[in-house]
Amino acid sequence: MSTSNFTRRGVLKSGAVAGAGLALPTIFTARSAAAFTNDPMGSSVTLGFNVPQTGAYADEGMDELRAFELAVEHLNGGGDGGMLNTFSSKALGGNGILGKEVKYVTGDTQTKSDAARAAAQSMIQKDGAVMISGGSSSGVAVAVQALCQEAGIIFMAGLTHANDTTGKDKKANGFRHFFNSYMSGAALAPILTSQYGTDRKAYHLTADYNWGYTTEQAIRESTEALGWETINTVLTPLTQTDFSSYIAPVLNSGADILVLNHYGGNMVNSLTNAVQFGLRAAEANGKKFEIVVPLYSELMARGAGKNISGILGSQNWDWKLENQLGARYSGTNAFVQSFGTKFGFPPSQAAHTCYVQTLLYADAVTRAGSFNPCAVVEALEGFEFDGLGNGPTLYRAEDHQCFKDVLVVRGKENPENEFDLVEIVEVTPVAQVTYAPDHPQFAGGNLGACNPGA
Repeated sequence: MSTSNFTRRGVLKSGAVAGAGLALPTIFTARSAAAFTNDPMGSSVTLGFNVPQTGAYADEGMDELRAFELAVEHLNGGGDGGMLNTFSSKALGGNGILGKEVKYVTGDTQTKSDAARAAAQSMIQKDGAVMISGGSSSGVAVAVQALCQEAGIIFMAGLTHANDTTGKDKKANGFRHFFNSYMSGAALAPILTSQYGTDRKAYHLTADYNWGYTTEQAIRESTEALGWETINTVLTPLTQTDFSSYIAPVLNSGADILVLNHYGGNMVNSLTNAVQFGLRAAEANGKKFEIVVPLYSELMARGAGKNISGILGSQNWDWKLENQLGARYSGTNAFVQSFGTKFGFPPSQAAHTCYVQTLLYADAVTRAGSFNPCAVVEALEGFEFDGLGNGPTLYRAEDHQCFKDVLVVRGKENPENEFDLVEIVEVTPVAQVTYAPDHPQFAGGNLGACNPGA
């Protein structure tokens, strides 16, 4: 695909001053003589992978780590090459990045922003990481992205779905491949109203942090525009494990739809509690009571078991995509084959987006001919690519958000095995989930200029 539409956005070249009177972050002043932060001078380059290895999103985090390990193996010429063979850009040759062997270090975000920042800072300061990736919590992603902007490091976000990551908290040094809350709402609302009707009353349980807020807003606004009424919205702590006290009031609220704006272990627990309270067998307002999970994955479906059956939601990617819908989603099978051979089971959407982000970073460095963050930013802004599992994709220059098709999925009624728990209901074309950079759900914030750091 064409890469001719790169745009500059106040890019600072090596040695440029970020602004009169602005000092570099104190933790990096010792490297002030370098052209940019952690310029890899030796025969290797270090990447930092910062994921939740403990906490509510640990399952996603561990799958992200597997994908990062696989991506590094492929970049260094090991294994079968995976999506290097299907990627529309042919810059990568399996000889590392710019001839340097790729090494990596890891951190545990604990699904906590402070822990995530500390881990990222350690990888940058002590290990010389030139790029940080990872996520699984949008609160974590926003915090680490801000740190990387200050430090002069590229942040290739992993699993982060809140609008804020490429909305009010967007940064020039940060890039997101994963889709967002707005896109889930735009894809889901027409399917929800088609299947459940427009005369519905919704009750939202929402994780109490930025992802929960923007997902609730996106689903609420998109469904209300098509006729639904919102009865109540209730925030729940991210650390909550038993949601019984939040579920109990729902049946007497006048609602006939429960929307669980929960992810990972939170969603598994809240959905299980909802089923235990009889919501799936209940009727309200003369209608069958329904439950919606706006964002979920095969990993969560595995945790929820039979409770996920028939429940609608959205996904960024699914391991069956190419087999079911054809060559438009090429790269999917190559990745699934590589991942399955190495680990013994199919990859999750969290694994997929982290693998892809690692390849996209390495490709941008290679096309730019430099690890300088500003060169990487220029190479990624406006970059169009294909062959990485989602079909034709654009990294939009204005906000560093990827735009691609979105999946609407449903838990299978009769799964054939423990890994095939989700069926694809519809692929929403990218045009339907594309929005203007100044859309109200993304208001505020300023991408700013690339920061090369030291």
